[in-house]
Amino acid sequence: MCGHRNIFHIKLFTLLTTDRTLLNNEITDTLHLFSISMRNSSMYQSGMFACFHRLCLAIQIAIFLSASTTFSFPTPKSEKNLDDSLLSYTTAEAGNPFVEGWYADPDTAIYEGQYWIYPTASDVYEKQTYLDAFSSPDLIHWTKHGNILTVASVKWATKAMWAPASVFRNGKYYLYFSANDIQEGEPEKGLIGGVGVAVADRPEGPYVDALGKPLIGEYHNGAQPIDQDVFIDDDGQAYIYYGGHGFANVAKLNEDMITLGKMADGSTFKSITPESYVEGPQMLKRNGIYYFMWSEGGWGLPNYAVSYAMADNPLGPFQRRAKILEQDSAVAKSSGHNGVLNVPGTDIYYIFYHRRALSDTARDHRALAYDRMYFNDDGSIAPVRMRVHDNFADGNMLGWTTAGGQWAVRDQHLAVATRAGTGLAVLDTNFADVVFDATVAVPDASAGSGSAGLIFRATRTESVFRGYYVGISTSGVLSLQAFSGPQLELSSVSAPTAQLDQGSAEYRISVAAIGDRIEVYVGDMEVPKLAVSDRTFVSGMTGVVGIDVDAWFGDVVVERPQHSLTTTPLPTLPLSLDSSVLANASQQATLIVHVVTTPTPMQRPPHRIASHHIVVLIRHHGAVGRAVK
Repeated sequence: MCGHRNIFHIKLFTLLTTDRTLLNNEITDTLHLFSISMRNSSMYQSGMFACFHRLCLAIQIAIFLSASTTFSFPTPKSEKNLDDSLLSYTTAEAGNPFVEGWYADPDTAIYEGQYWIYPTASDVYEKQTYLDAFSSPDLIHWTKHGNILTVASVKWATKAMWAPASVFRNGKYYLYFSANDIQEGEPEKGLIGGVGVAVADRPEGPYVDALGKPLIGEYHNGAQPIDQDVFIDDDGQAYIYYGGHGFANVAKLNEDMITLGKMADGSTFKSITPESYVEGPQMLKRNGIYYFMWSEGGWGLPNYAVSYAMADNPLGPFQRRAKILEQDSAVAKSSGHNGVLNVPGTDIYYIFYHRRALSDTARDHRALAYDRMYFNDDGSIAPVRMRVHDNFADGNMLGWTTAGGQWAVRDQHLAVATRAGTGLAVLDTNFADVVFDATVAVPDASAGSGSAGLIFRATRTESVFRGYYVGISTSGVLSLQAFSGPQLELSSVSAPTAQLDQGSAEYRISVAAIGDRIEVYVGDMEVPKLAVSDRTFVSGMTGVVGIDVDAWFGDVVVERPQHSLTTTPLPTLPLSLDSSVLANASQQATLIVHVVTTPTPMQRPPHRIASHHIVVLIRHHGAVGRAVK
């Protein structure tokens, strides 16, 4: 309706030629974004995607030949492996949180072609008397399955049902959970609690208690019996990892999955506590390496985080390697207690976790999120970036707060009706240096004299918003202004305006704000349409706004620039492409490759660094898409 499918958001990527992990990730993300943008286009069927894929591989080879440091590339993924059906996302593309409600401690599973999440209901202990689950065919559209297990089915449980862990075996679905928050010394007094196990015939339950008592109901090696994770190794041996209060244990599960086995030395529980361990263990095996992950810090504090260890067997020892997930002062806090999901048949991994919104101080307001998890060439895990994307493909606007106007999600766009007045929708972010882009659609001048666009570095005191606004008027004028107040009392920041081509119903606006430098790009982003130096607003929220007009917004991406700015001249990069790559291009499109070897204006994101800049543009029917990560 808004011409969204005719404006392509193609990846421009900046690569340090000695950084293999960054290169591999950027190539993968580039192809994925192209796949998404083209999935409903005739260009996809015409072979344009295959051509672009070969172009990216040619770029890989050119960088390899020009680099002074020798390194290798992984085996390129086939086009089939880059298809959307394999879910090669960089984050929750339809936005985090990805489901509604307060939840924590997500565990993951794949059953019957569906992706499953089993979380804790985040509330006061006395109200944690049930467990829900969520299923999805694509990690975008989620179905809630309520009350899959309740205290009514577990006679010994009364409260604090936590951290479910699901596994399928023997034709049954087993759900491990902890209940009652048992404390040290309480079992000796006759109090009951700990790790239990329930069983069902379906992944959504209903589950019933399998034992009538806890599977693990006492402290061993100092570990509180909570936060269990179940892992079945390639040889069929099942293990249960668990532990709170700063200690972790592992035990073997017998074939029946409801009784514990013995270690080689005759013991039942083996202590595996690594440095800084607090709770929330998770076991993952990849390429023969066992990854033991856990949470550290305080679960009610901003410093909650995830760290990991690597070992050559499931019993350890596990020596702490690094922290891989922690709060981001621009995105979210209290990020921890994770699960990991591997897309079958691929090396695509996602880390699922809970976190709190930056401005929310309520202890139990935890929400579910996921982001891509990458591995380095040596098998170690790269730090996870909490990203801010929302393409509204799930039909909702979770995480957005509105003020004024009537807001709704329609046709994968966030729509606002503000024919008279102002409507704002903001994300609870706090970016200073920021790269922010989205599509904006406004009607022509016959609909009135309003405008719509993006707000950034915005703060709110009661009902008053203050920040920067870059908008497009119904007459096609692009402006960059400051605003203050519920009615957006606009004032100039000494930036010129620009007249845009009104032939397009939808524009992609990209803002790069670094320090006091603000640049605004539209469409092709060859050069900024607007540029200004201003320090009126330093940091704050990001969002969208409509003023006296109905408007549509889509494909929101907000990120922190990944590299500092420098004026160091860039080295010359000889780039040679096989002519057959371009010869196979569809006549509907022209591929253009620019190799920038001198400092350039800020791009999205601004990577003016001493490295090779590779710009890939796709022109289609006069519209140009260009972006950077």
